[in-house]
Amino acid sequence: MGRALVIGASGGIGAAVSEALRARGEGVTRLSRRADGLDLTDPASIPRVMGALDGPYELVFLATGVLAPRGVAPEKSLDAIDAAAMAEVLAVNTIGPALILKELPRLLPREGRSVAAVLTARVGSIGDNRLGGWYSYRASKAAANQIVHGAAIEIGRKRKEAVVVALHPGTVATEFTAEYPGHKKVAPEVAAKNLLSVLDRLTPEQSGGFFDYSGLEVPW
Repeated sequence: MGRALVIGASGGIGAAVSEALRARGEGVTRLSRRADGLDLTDPASIPRVMGALDGPYELVFLATGVLAPRGVAPEKSLDAIDAAAMAEVLAVNTIGPALILKELPRLLPREGRSVAAVLTARVGSIGDNRLGGWYSYRASKAAANQIVHGAAIEIGRKRKEAVVVALHPGTVATEFTAEYPGHKKVAPEVAAKNLLSVLDRLTPEQSGGFFDYSGLEVPW
């Protein structure tokens, strides 16, 4: 039985991943803004909350994210870009995960296999972007992917069996996607099962990659 840390555990995917891990017999530490005050828009809260953790954790799963600020829709055109709204999306989807990853080296085991997974999104793929729009969300996830890739390189220098990856969960039926009824969605429990299955199969040679819920590599 291993130990897992789930950040964003009060959200739909985070809660489902936490429960799936618990059902497998893992010891699960859950963190969220709601329960623990871990606020990705408040940089001081991250070392404060995570500094109180006692590792190591064989799995760290980051399931945070925002599509757009409350009351604001993702941009459909360039003239919809708003600096304040974009800054908020980048704070949650890019800067927050970067500060979480900053805390990671002391929380992962020095020896043996460990996994750190960050939920990003296929729409953050530059190579896969054929529709345009959603500028802030796409940019924030593309930037997060770059940070994950860089973190994988650094962490892998001292932890040869570590796997650090970005994951696309698919479209999951959560509050996050409630305003997009036309998209085919899967239940959070199904998404959690799919994502954990992918993480179980990944090897250190695949660290730094970007994978979807079926294990297929997503283009940058």
